[in-house]
Amino acid sequence: MSSISTGRMIDNGSDPVKGRVVWMPAKSIWITAMTLIAVIGGPLTFTWSAFAVFILLTAITICLGHSVGMHRLLIHRSFSTHIWIEHFLVYLGTLVGMAGPFGMIYAHDIRDWAQRQRDCHDLYAHRRSFFIDAFWQMHCIVALDHPPRFVPEERERRDRFYRFLEATWMAQQIPLGLALFALGGLPWVVWGVAVRISVSLTGHWLVGHFAHRSGHQGWSVDDVAVQGYNLPRFGLVTFGESFHGNHHAFPDSARLGIEPGQLDLGWYFIRLLARLGLASSIKLPHTIVQRRGLRRVNATETAGDGHPPHHATGHAESRP
Repeated sequence: MSSISTGRMIDNGSDPVKGRVVWMPAKSIWITAMTLIAVIGGPLTFTWSAFAVFILLTAITICLGHSVGMHRLLIHRSFSTHIWIEHFLVYLGTLVGMAGPFGMIYAHDIRDWAQRQRDCHDLYAHRRSFFIDAFWQMHCIVALDHPPRFVPEERERRDRFYRFLEATWMAQQIPLGLALFALGGLPWVVWGVAVRISVSLTGHWLVGHFAHRSGHQGWSVDDVAVQGYNLPRFGLVTFGESFHGNHHAFPDSARLGIEPGQLDLGWYFIRLLARLGLASSIKLPHTIVQRRGLRRVNATETAGDGHPPHHATGHAESRP
C-alpha cells in the first residue's frame, strides 16, 4: 500500500501494516526490573517522606520533562526557549526512564506516521486486548517489512548534549539515585527511582491505550487509521497529556487542554516561561496550519463553528 511522508518520517516505498512484533530485551528487562523493585521493595521501604519524594519527582519529570520538554518542545517545537532551558527540560524528560531524546523522537514519529495512514499495524493502533497491548507497547517494537526513512533534524543530530543523553539515558538514574540515597536512604531511592519509573511508564501506556480507543472527541480527522480521544478525568495527573483527541487535531499546539474546563498544567508552565520572557513563538490551534481532513465532532461546544478555538489565546502566548 502507498503511504505519505510526515516530518522526519519519509516515505520509502513504506508499508505501515506489514511487519512483525519483536521482543526488545533491553527495553523489557529495564521495565521489568523497575516494576519488580517497585512491587517488592515499595511496600518494604515505605515512608511518608519517600512517598512525597515519589509524588514530587513524578510531577516534575512527567510535567516539565516528558510533557513540556520532550513532547511539546523537542518533538513538536510548539514553542521556543533558551537552549539551556531546553536542555534542562529534556534532561528531566530523560529521567522519566522511557528513552533518550532520539529514542523518544523516533518512537513518537513512527507511531504518528503510522496513525496518519489509511491503515496501520495493530501495535500502532492499540487494537489488541488490554494485556496483549500492554506487553507489546512496553516490551516490544514493530519491525516493519518496509519502514519509512527516519531523518532527524540537524539541530538535534549535532547537539552533543542530546547525543550524550541518548548514549547514557538509563545511567542518568545513577546520579539521581546517589543523591536520593544521601538525603533519605534506601526508601528514597526505591520510591524516587524504581516506583516512579514503573508508574510513569505504565501510566504512559495506559493513556496511550485508552486515548486511541474511545472517549470524548471534539475533533476528528478523516481518512486516517487512528483517531485520538480525550480522557478528561485524567487531565490533572497527566499534566494535559490525556487530551489526546485535541493533540491529534492540533499536533503542534503548545496547549493540549484547548476546551473550557480542560486542565493542562503543562500549558500553565509554558505560559509562566513566556511571562518571564523565557518562551516565545508559541503555537496554538488558531495560529498553525489546519490538518487536512480535520472536522468538528461536537458542534455544541465552544468553537463549535468548525474553527480552531480562539479562547486559547492570551497575553503570554501572543509574544513574538
